[in-house]
Amino acid sequence: MYGRSLPHALLLLASQLPALWPIAAAVEIYTSGALEAVNGTDVRLKCTFSSFAPVGDALTVTWNFRPQDGGPEQFVFYYHVDPFKPMSGRFKDRVGWDGNLDRYDVSIMLWKLQFDDNGTYTCQVKNPPDVDGLIGAIRLSVVQTVQFSEIYFLALAIGSACALMVIIVVVVVIVQHFRKKRWAERAHRVVEIKPHLVDMKRSEEEKLNEEKKISVSVEDID
Repeated sequence: MYGRSLPHALLLLASQLPALWPIAAAVEIYTSGALEAVNGTDVRLKCTFSSFAPVGDALTVTWNFRPQDGGPEQFVFYYHVDPFKPMSGRFKDRVGWDGNLDRYDVSIMLWKLQFDDNGTYTCQVKNPPDVDGLIGAIRLSVVQTVQFSEIYFLALAIGSACALMVIIVVVVVIVQHFRKKRWAERAHRVVEIKPHLVDMKRSEEEKLNEEKKISVSVEDID
């Protein structure tokens, strides 16, 4: 009984392997999801992936663009062994490879942003036999000026506090310096005045002695 059921179970497992393989071998894509950049600047569209299969020459990377205001999907960039840039269209001479396959990084650079670059950029990686998986997406918003985030305000607050502490320390050091200088000047004046007082005291004593001598002489005459 067990001898017959074992081959049957193996056949059943073998028949299920094709259905299980795409799930186990799916490529996973990681992107920032949303990105904001200033008009006229350059931006890096970051896309990384993970794959069960080793990265080889069969790997392909496809970047496409869907405008925010609608319209057909547009080709942005393609990689297969070597990068292939668009020869025409809005992204001609404005996109370049910035990835590193050793780090599973398939990012690209987009130069000289324009307001009509607003939209969704999709990143698709196929690494046979891993060819299934979700497509990564980045929603790019091109703005006139970058909106400050909470992290920016936190960094600004910390920086302002540090600057204030530095200013306080500098003020305290300057005040102490001038106090010491003032005390030194007062001490110097006291040193200069003291001999003068001694001389005045001596003069007064000599004057009193002279007056005593004169009074004694007058008494002797009388």
